[in-house]
Amino acid sequence: MPQKVLIIRFSSIGDIVLTTPVIRCLKQQTDLEVHFLTKKSFAATLKGNPYIDKLWTIDKDINELSQTLLTEAYAWIIDLHGNLRTRELKTRLSLNALRHLRPRPKNRTFPKLNLQKILLTRFGINWMPDVHIVDRYLQTVRDLGVINDGKGLDYFISPEDEVNLEAEGLPEKYIAFVIGAAHATKRLTSPQMVEFCRNSKQPIVLLGGPAEAEVGKVIAGCLDHVHNACGRFKLGGSADLVRKAATVVTHDTGLMHVAAAFRKPIVSIWGNTVPDLGMYPYLPGQEALEKQRRQEVVGLSCRPCSKIGHQACPQGHFRCILNQDPEAIASLVGKI
Repeated sequence: MPQKVLIIRFSSIGDIVLTTPVIRCLKQQTDLEVHFLTKKSFAATLKGNPYIDKLWTIDKDINELSQTLLTEAYAWIIDLHGNLRTRELKTRLSLNALRHLRPRPKNRTFPKLNLQKILLTRFGINWMPDVHIVDRYLQTVRDLGVINDGKGLDYFISPEDEVNLEAEGLPEKYIAFVIGAAHATKRLTSPQMVEFCRNSKQPIVLLGGPAEAEVGKVIAGCLDHVHNACGRFKLGGSADLVRKAATVVTHDTGLMHVAAAFRKPIVSIWGNTVPDLGMYPYLPGQEALEKQRRQEVVGLSCRPCSKIGHQACPQGHFRCILNQDPEAIASLVGKI
């Protein structure tokens, strides 16, 4: 029987999509059986991934796995999350191996660079390496002889998640505009989004979850060429609409990375976060230059104020968003 490797990444959509080169390269370049552990709420992100032999999920607590996961004899544990829960799980798996007189699994943990992130977000000192997080993820498996195959990210759409554009009343050719983001300091205001859409000459399909449904309705209600798909589809359906889009305009959020997995032309909009944190769209080779444009307000001493975001500007002025020019964003779409 082949030896087994367990990859751990609990959340979230974008972070999990960014682990897919590790999954694929492990499966294709080694003889290991590949297992993946994540939170149940994000399992759909890996639905249909052919490089995963077994997908494990939890709601919140690793104790939900009871003894099932502990019975697995893992040769390697690749920890791409690096928190207290993963540390506890690795300890329990090691102790269980000793109890059954098996070799303990070898552990490799993704370096989160928390010190460098604190220096950047609190003091404006940029000691972050000029290395994308995907390549840092891949460094955890180099001892297994795994190298970057240069094929970028993966995302797989199940047949039941495919969207029939005609049946849904959506245009055949469109710009996908991902209007959501988990934090307010990462997304344009509603008037700015309306103004961007007004400056676009192409049909636009708005993407987001139930939380963005009402905002999407307001934006679409202002302009005839804008279609609101927010809240209408599950993750797989929204991902399929990204796949079918001519171009994707997106805030720094999970669907941005789904767009990169489908090699779409991407205009990414940055508020309080910055690409220097290493989580910009990961497009391989020349495509990284040809298929992406970034819109951000440079020169703000308060930016980045967080590695993830806030629900309100800590400084109160919100310049990283309010100084964004929707017309300039629309013009970038025509340049890729």
